[in-house]
Amino acid sequence: VQLQASGGGLVQAGGSLRLSCAASGRNFNTYQMGWGRQVPGKEREFVASSGWNDRNTYYADSAKGRFTISRDNAKNTVSLQMNSLKPEDTAVYYCAAGLVPFSSQAIYWGQGTQVTVSS
Repeated sequence: VQLQASGGGLVQAGGSLRLSCAASGRNFNTYQMGWGRQVPGKEREFVASSGWNDRNTYYADSAKGRFTISRDNAKNTVSLQMNSLKPEDTAVYYCAAGLVPFSSQAIYWGQGTQVTVSS
């Protein structure tokens, strides 16, 4: 599975961004898909994940109420809608396949996309 993330950028605090991840390869809908993020000098941290049917979704406490993960199994894509962004959300965001909820363990990680939130 190869993962291509896009949608990062610079936004002011309180603004919104939508990250998208396109997956290529087989059996996309069998994977728990999700997002992690990392800032320099820190461990990668879990942000959100979604099971194949969008029912088993999980969010880090920092993302609850502000971020929404969704997936389209027909298009092999997973998205992360981020609202009410805060400066502390600034990080490189990575798409993952086979992500263990609430962990940084995944079978596949994509390349990152930078999100910068200015105060």
